[in-house]
Amino acid sequence: MEHAVRPARWLGGAVVALAAVFLIASCAAREHPAASSSAGAGAGGVAAAHGADGGHGGHGGHGGHGQPFTPPPAAPLRASERFVTLKLPEPYTPKAPSGGTDEYRCFLVDPGLTSRAFLTGSQFLPQNTAIVHHAIIFRVGPEDAKKAGDLDAGTPGEGWTCFGDAGIDGGTWVGHWAPGANETLLTQKVGYPMPAGSRLILQVHYNLLATGGKPGGSDQSGIRLRLTDGKTDLTPLVTAQLPAPIELPCTAEESGPLCDREAAIRDLSHRFGEQAGQTVKQLNEFCNQGKTPFPSATQHCDLPVKEGGTIYAVAGHMHLLGRSIKLELNPGTPAARTLLDIPAYNFDDQAIHPLAKPVAVKAGDIFRVTCTYDAGLRKLLPALHGLPPRYVVWGEGTSDEMCLGLAVMSPTSAPAA
Repeated sequence: MEHAVRPARWLGGAVVALAAVFLIASCAAREHPAASSSAGAGAGGVAAAHGADGGHGGHGGHGGHGQPFTPPPAAPLRASERFVTLKLPEPYTPKAPSGGTDEYRCFLVDPGLTSRAFLTGSQFLPQNTAIVHHAIIFRVGPEDAKKAGDLDAGTPGEGWTCFGDAGIDGGTWVGHWAPGANETLLTQKVGYPMPAGSRLILQVHYNLLATGGKPGGSDQSGIRLRLTDGKTDLTPLVTAQLPAPIELPCTAEESGPLCDREAAIRDLSHRFGEQAGQTVKQLNEFCNQGKTPFPSATQHCDLPVKEGGTIYAVAGHMHLLGRSIKLELNPGTPAARTLLDIPAYNFDDQAIHPLAKPVAVKAGDIFRVTCTYDAGLRKLLPALHGLPPRYVVWGEGTSDEMCLGLAVMSPTSAPAA
């Protein structure tokens, strides 16, 4: 992404940096009460928001994976919009490296843009839901499309391995899918800019827990794009990524070599590369001022706003041990408000939440993202049976964890498309 600050690459490549409007100047990770039940997001300001398709949630099994996926009926096209449906060029059979159970693979697809457009909605179409964990859609402009094409052509098989990010500089997050995150349309005249010649990179997280890391069949997922003709200017959107660390120890009933934090981080780096261990270190440096990490089921991070903007929608992402996630603005002040509050996190319901009214933020405001986890769920989840207990930190595998708030917003100085 084109950002001035590149502290780390988070959410399985989702956070290649914080959005340009945010600068981590100081953070704090400490134990917090469980998230309250007050809701900060509503359904207002949305033309069509297809909600979660139910499911028992990550606490009852493998997050609903393996269930057939039928996308909700598409909302009608609006003025100047059209659909473009793409899929992976060829079926791909994931192979988890380094004895792990996860692979992140990036695929280059071409929406065929000969003139500028805006992306106003997207619906990811997972084909093999037994192995597709989540996906992120990155846009690369024409200046970076050749680099992506060269990387694709020089890598055996379809696509390329991309732990940490899209594998090239210049990728801008324009959409994502996780269970329950179907197409959400905003009523405001906003969209992600798509210059002529842009390409998309689909980063797909494949999880092979059910097969013990062995190939679990092929996948040829796709995506349905909602594009405008570009003749009318829309307010450009960005997706700001707001992370917090995880420092979840083994339960009192658990023991084993990976219950040691440093051993767990070494194992993480073995499975995903040195950047995975660096992410854990950088999160601690940004969110805890580099102090010695302390184990706790709940951690949070305060993220100051560098430049203002307007937030239209929010979402949160955790893995199977997640209990709750909360995103607040200016906590502990008279201007405090809750933007997202999920007190009973359900892995199968990771929908995007449009705000009842857009929320303005200004330089100096503070975002706080808070996540709570439960290591005791490990013995209850069929997906995690047979895995050794571990000290859980931020990691890209399904058996690791993530704490990420997302804000779909337009920064004040967003450049015109």
